[in-house]
Amino acid sequence: MKNRFKIVTLLLLLCQSGASAQEKYTVEQVIAVTLKNNYDIRLVKNDSISYAIDAVYANAVFLPRVNATAGILFNNNTQKQELADGTKRNSSGIRSNNLTGSVQLNWTLFDGFKMFATRQKTYEFVKFGEYNVKAQMVTTIASVVNNYYNIVRQKQQLKAIEEQMGINEERVKIAGKKLSVGLGAKPELLQAKVDLNAQKAARLQQQTLIEQLRGNLNQLMNIAPDAIYDVVDTIIYRDDILLGDLMGNVENTNPQLLAAKKNIDIGRLTLKERVGELYPTVTFNSAYNYSRNQNQTVINNFTPLFNQNNGYNYGVGVSIPILNYFNVRKSVRQAKNDIDYLNLFYENQRQIVNTGIVNAFKDYELQRKMLALEEENIILAKENVYIAVERLRLGISTYIELRETQKSLSDGYDRLIAARYNTKVAETELMRLRGDLVK
Repeated sequence: MKNRFKIVTLLLLLCQSGASAQEKYTVEQVIAVTLKNNYDIRLVKNDSISYAIDAVYANAVFLPRVNATAGILFNNNTQKQELADGTKRNSSGIRSNNLTGSVQLNWTLFDGFKMFATRQKTYEFVKFGEYNVKAQMVTTIASVVNNYYNIVRQKQQLKAIEEQMGINEERVKIAGKKLSVGLGAKPELLQAKVDLNAQKAARLQQQTLIEQLRGNLNQLMNIAPDAIYDVVDTIIYRDDILLGDLMGNVENTNPQLLAAKKNIDIGRLTLKERVGELYPTVTFNSAYNYSRNQNQTVINNFTPLFNQNNGYNYGVGVSIPILNYFNVRKSVRQAKNDIDYLNLFYENQRQIVNTGIVNAFKDYELQRKMLALEEENIILAKENVYIAVERLRLGISTYIELRETQKSLSDGYDRLIAARYNTKVAETELMRLRGDLVK
């Protein structure tokens, strides 16, 4: 109840657009809203519920079929007869009514164990539906995480642009002072202003990009497109990822593999159903019948004015398949072929998942190494820009030298921020393949 209250509260806050102060939400909170609202997850859950409903009535395959029929018929006839002795009888307005009713019971006692396979197949479909739901949840959460941290990435990029703007503003001040005392040239001031305006334009573009990415994230969460909120400023990584842990037992954690394996189980039960059609079918049949016929007028003295019958019957029937164009044997062979296909599909999926984990882990290691390198480079680039600004202020260097150091700092930020995001994307992909994004 407490978690549900938190989610509802978060939804209300997210849907408030135009707020003066933006609330900041973690990726866990965004995932919680997504799991509740996302259309793809809800659609797959609907299929799973359908399987669960079938499972509730799975034992019904062992029950008999009971049907009841009833009817009443009114007759108004004109009758003309000529008998062998020459007697003629003519009559009109002969009225009668006939009331019938019956209850039939048909109970399959043995069908080659087909009914047991059908019941078990229903339960297996429930598991299959659960794996499909988890697979969709894992896929959707991976998209949410990547979108969320892409916003964080672009926020960091915006901060880097604003830092460059600060440097260009300092350039404008220095160039202005130099020009005022006759130690500088006007082109230097103009170029500093041009570079500053370029950074302002880049900031506007970056702010628009962040809003667009937030709209994409809102779509995944299925909330108002203009919902206002903020995200965290840093990207957090896991430091306990080992390839051996990822590869071990992945067959029991990856939802796609679990669904493919469950399909094999369902295929084997389908084979049992087809094999069951080779055996005789034994049924118990019973019925209770009632009929009543009432004639108001008869022209034949031996015709009863009132006739009523009621009673029940029962018996056992056996249906033995002898020859049916070999349809059953064909179905059995087809079911076996389907199982072979499902096994091949499973092995192929397992190979794809294992290869994906290995490649994603290599990419993860690469990004971590690049991240460590770029973290070191950005410190050097910042120090280099600081020195260049001071040298320019003292008049012992040119603005060209400062622009070169600025360019190095800008490139360093691009590589660093990209490495941070790519590391998180690689980590998320590993967790998606492992199936650990949903517990």
